[in-house]
Amino acid sequence: MTAFTVALVLVVAAAGLLRWRRPAWYWLAFGVTLAALRVLVRYRSVMDACGLTVPPARWRLALARATNRPIPEPRPPRIRRLRPTRTGLVLRLKLRPGQDVFDIAAASDRLRHSFSMFGVTSREVRSGVVEVRMTGYDVLKRVQMPAETETRAMRIPVALREDGSVHYRDYRAIPHALTLGATESGKSVYQRNLVAGLAPLDVALVGIDCKQGVELFPLARRFSALADSPDTAAELLDALVTRMADVYRLIRTQQRITVDVPDAEIAADIWDLPDELRPTPIVVLVDEVAELALYATKEEERRRDRIITALVRLAQLGRAAGIYLEICGQRFGSELGKGITMLRAQLTGRTAHRLNDETSANMAFGDIAPDAVLAAIQIPAELRGLAIAGDVSGGWHRIRAPHTSLRQAVNLCNRYADRTPDLPELAPFRPAMTGTATELVPSAKASPATA
Repeated sequence: MTAFTVALVLVVAAAGLLRWRRPAWYWLAFGVTLAALRVLVRYRSVMDACGLTVPPARWRLALARATNRPIPEPRPPRIRRLRPTRTGLVLRLKLRPGQDVFDIAAASDRLRHSFSMFGVTSREVRSGVVEVRMTGYDVLKRVQMPAETETRAMRIPVALREDGSVHYRDYRAIPHALTLGATESGKSVYQRNLVAGLAPLDVALVGIDCKQGVELFPLARRFSALADSPDTAAELLDALVTRMADVYRLIRTQQRITVDVPDAEIAADIWDLPDELRPTPIVVLVDEVAELALYATKEEERRRDRIITALVRLAQLGRAAGIYLEICGQRFGSELGKGITMLRAQLTGRTAHRLNDETSANMAFGDIAPDAVLAAIQIPAELRGLAIAGDVSGGWHRIRAPHTSLRQAVNLCNRYADRTPDLPELAPFRPAMTGTATELVPSAKASPATA
């Protein structure tokens, strides 16, 4: 008995230590089993208490009366599958007639409390089927990306969502995006994760960094073009507009619209072209959009109008030509001048880190997801890297990118420098490299918190 007691105390102590220091290990070792049992045992009573049950069918009531049996109990949604994950549980439910997916979403907080989970989110898989994702611990406190992620052309993992799933940046689904964040909010780390994910792909990177290049120029070996001032940025954007027109002419000559050509083979964008003819896709990263929109003189105003017009054209027409925009900034509002709201309307993806004012949050989410505005302005200052990500569909998630130091990003860009394409239109803006590529420098041990 003494040996058993000692072993039990050691197991409990080990579980407590893991839960404190390594919540992911605790979840995989102990938490997942306890949580699954808790959900299965409490399921019917919890659903009844949360108002997620429906009365029994009339024929069942009539049958019970005819056979003098007890009245059937209200029925909760049917469990179709309970699947454990590395961060929580996934519960797939089949709704009863008369139930709605919004009923599950409205009861998410009560389900979290009743099942003793850290977080509960839900989404509709198809008509009548709802997937409830429950997380067992705070996955955004110490971000650990899965060892294996689903990667394909122009789709990269950049962050972790609050439900434990991976947040991807899919340029073919969401071609243009707006990323906002105040100083020390984690916006730069998010941008480094974008560059790190794009570096191994066959894509051209174009950067506009009006802070004298302090953010993007250390990564210059992987960039096909860089601009460090508004004057250079205006010329670079004009060159991109010219390239876009050339790509459209190429697509037009390769459309092959004849009677004997199947519809699926008619070219409408670069991805419909044969591999040997397909132009290299381009991702344009603008580090601080406000610097491109501010002006003090008439000459600077003309330059500003030229820049914003070029950005709007690329946002409206660039997708089919394989040109994608990543607009970043600390501040984004209508006071930046004409054309700004038109530009925002073309930026499908929206990501907001901690912001200093509600106006920027409204510019990011006010037109697509009003609930996300309140979530964006409530991000605490100590949680750098925490952000709200959404798109024009109205859905939004809390995300946090893993910490990537500038040295790690530089090493990746140097490693894949041979993948940097030489584009004739952008040759005048190719950053000049002095000397040979530097050797990879071991990165200092990264802090678990996202900077």
